Amino acid sequence: MGRHSVPDGSSTPGTGASAPYERFTGETPNDSIETMIIPAVTTFDEPDLPAEEPAPLQRRRRPAGPAIRNYVGVVAILIWGLAPFYWMVITAFRDSAYTFDTTPWPTHVTLDNFRDALSTDTGNNFLAAIRNSMIIGAATTAVALLLGIFTAYALARIDFRGKFIVVGIILGASMFPTVALVTPLFQLFSDLGWIGQYQALIIPNISFVLPLTVYTLTSFLTDLPWELEEAARIDGASKGQAFRLVLLPLAAPALFTTAILAFIASWNEYLLASLLSTDRTEPVTVAIALFEGPNAFTQPYAAIMAAGTLVTVPLVIMVLIFQRRIVSGLTAGGVKS
Repeated sequence: MGRHSVPDGSSTPGTGASAPYERFTGETPNDSIETMIIPAVTTFDEPDLPAEEPAPLQRRRRPAGPAIRNYVGVVAILIWGLAPFYWMVITAFRDSAYTFDTTPWPTHVTLDNFRDALSTDTGNNFLAAIRNSMIIGAATTAVALLLGIFTAYALARIDFRGKFIVVGIILGASMFPTVALVTPLFQLFSDLGWIGQYQALIIPNISFVLPLTVYTLTSFLTDLPWELEEAARIDGASKGQAFRLVLLPLAAPALFTTAILAFIASWNEYLLASLLSTDRTEPVTVAIALFEGPNAFTQPYAAIMAAGTLVTVPLVIMVLIFQRRIVSGLTAGGVKS
């Protein structure tokens, strides 16, 4: 069968139409050739339609109720935590004659309360107490970090028999109530002649902050890859050099965080310090509690608030300045890489 096109303008037999046609020829069973002429199908090019733009994604609007509850909760916690501190600062700057004024903003502003807090005329030696707290806090922090980093390294890197027993002992020491240690420590330090000495205040504080130091540093060192230390050993470094030159610089955020928390915990300790210290070694917490007024019948509330402000504000400023390091150190090792 063949297919032949008829030129445009030619007419088909029996019609006068001039539309294009196609002629098909084929052989029949009787070997006769028949020709059929059928109209050709005319094709038209469809015009290009503009592409449909995808419909913009519609974000689901979250209900406002949970967000409002979260903000209300945050504001309530901030008020609960900061309201006493705010009132202490307001009272510190208020004239002592208006100590019990309930105005929620500063009124009758004066600096006399700070002069009274730092003065030694009434027997208060607040500057010496600040020095004692600095000595006790610095010594406690240094010894706790020194012992804690080696203990944390052993717990994180070395597998030894009785490892979980050591961890349990550390956990038990951190859970032991402080008030239960008052009488035994007082008796022990009295027999040693340490009452009123710095070591009587530093050693108990070390036992309180050491568990925090060990746990914080252990979680961080566990998360550090072994390959760093192994690479240093391959390069010829000893275990001590690999620890000092490789691991310690990487553990700086955790060390910094632990140092701040240990210092704050030592700075705020009061219970043991009130029994184991004397006028020569008393820290700021004890000195503020023993503030005396101009006479036995006058309690220097305004001077106490001023002293509390002097003690608290530097810690708050330090935490605000280094809050990123503190958070990064606390969260380090919390997520497995």
